[in-house]
Amino acid sequence: MKIWLNGRLVDRAHAVVNVFDHGLLYGDGVFEGIRVYNGRVFHSQAHLDRLYVSAKQIRLAIPYPKQELHEAMVETIKANNAAYAYIRLVVTRGEGTLGLSPFKCSKPSVIVIYDDIQLYPKEMYTDGMAVIVAKTIRTSARMVDPSVKSLNYLNNILAKIESVDAGVSEAIMLNEHGDVAEATGDNVFIVKNGTVITPPPSAGILVGITRSIVIELSKKLGIPLKESTVTRQDLNEADECFLTGTAAEVCPVTRIDDALVGNGKVGDITRRLIKAYREFIDADLRE
Repeated sequence: MKIWLNGRLVDRAHAVVNVFDHGLLYGDGVFEGIRVYNGRVFHSQAHLDRLYVSAKQIRLAIPYPKQELHEAMVETIKANNAAYAYIRLVVTRGEGTLGLSPFKCSKPSVIVIYDDIQLYPKEMYTDGMAVIVAKTIRTSARMVDPSVKSLNYLNNILAKIESVDAGVSEAIMLNEHGDVAEATGDNVFIVKNGTVITPPPSAGILVGITRSIVIELSKKLGIPLKESTVTRQDLNEADECFLTGTAAEVCPVTRIDDALVGNGKVGDITRRLIKAYREFIDADLRE
């Protein structure tokens, strides 16, 4: 396996960062997870745009232009002969001191990691998945801007541990007000009385690339959709529920905690959006 590290391809065994890198010491950095379909980077521009926005928010200067990072991803895909893959694009603050100050770091590290990924088993996309509502509360938007996709994922990891302990694949996280925010790695949608509802950015969510695509697909299909506060009761009374994410794509939820969602089967609107999303990928590849 080849990894692109600071301008060159290296073997996985030699893809290392210094132990004084603030990405390791403090989770000081940003990243993007990006899919590769049929050898092509999916929605590269949208992911790169978000990466640079995240970096700007934490005053981290990425030492490469966007086009060069796109080319680095393409180079990594070719080096690994990968038609279908997952790319993790990481920018750390770089080597510094044991002090917190980021201004003592010499130069950011930029890494393109290639790997295979199948987040959920295939049967979950036809039969649905079970999730829990985590006790771990989503970090408040007043503490850390949720638009920053940072390397500090401890909040999400603690909720993920809860899901593993419960024997399910995901956990939905509530915000400080007790309303639905997002899952540990995905955005949350519910369907109620034929309308698709997803929490707004003000709920403390990371605005996902897949989330944005699904919103546009809903509009094209004529499916009513609104970004609105989703309460715990709304979640309990939903007719359908699904998650969206780069790795997850669109995955239906049929059980939350000990209760079935709707009739416990994947709903019609969710099925339509799964189909539309896959067609969107195919159309993007043809272009």
